[in-house]
Amino acid sequence: MTEKQLQRQRDKEEKQRLRLEAELARTETMLYYEKKYAAAGLIAGVDEAGRGPLAGPVAAAAVILPQDHPILYLNDSKKLSDKKRRELYDVIIREAYAYGIGLVSAAVINEIGIMNATYRAMREAIAGLGEQPDILLNDAVTIPDIPIVQVPIIKGDAKSGSIAAASILAKVTRDSLMEEYDAMFPGYGFAAHKGYGTAEHKAALLKLGPCEIHRRQFVETFLSR
Repeated sequence: MTEKQLQRQRDKEEKQRLRLEAELARTETMLYYEKKYAAAGLIAGVDEAGRGPLAGPVAAAAVILPQDHPILYLNDSKKLSDKKRRELYDVIIREAYAYGIGLVSAAVINEIGIMNATYRAMREAIAGLGEQPDILLNDAVTIPDIPIVQVPIIKGDAKSGSIAAASILAKVTRDSLMEEYDAMFPGYGFAAHKGYGTAEHKAALLKLGPCEIHRRQFVETFLSR
């Protein structure tokens, strides 16, 4: 290897080192709330995905992060690419101290409303942890009927590693289900828009009408605009 090649290699390694240091520092800031409440015991982050779409379930997840090492690159799931979310999903499933996922179908959303359905999914996710946490860090909400101390954090998925991890699990779980529904209910484009109110989705609704995974009130409001 020539001196020029060696220098390029050293430069590359230095850039990688600096990127890693920056990510470690960012991750440290994402654990502010986890450290703030650490003395209270086990801390779980809770978040949802799919509160606003016209079709499909609402998903929620609860995550207790590993206590012996940080998981890098956690962030609000909306700020990550689909590829990165799925990579982190695998890391979280493998390395988290505990996690739980809750799903509530469109049929139930039609019966009880989206907020009640969201809270039900969150309670299912918390129950799925297998061990009751002492503190819940929630993305901006307080969940009814939960006998655990809750800390609602506005935009928590961008401020707390635990909530960010929950947002990733919820988002990837729901997106994967919508891709399966795309095969079951062809013509709506669920794999592309995941049930959200896009122009493509509106055109499909006008042509085909709603299917069984659509949320009736959401569709009626959307089409009346």
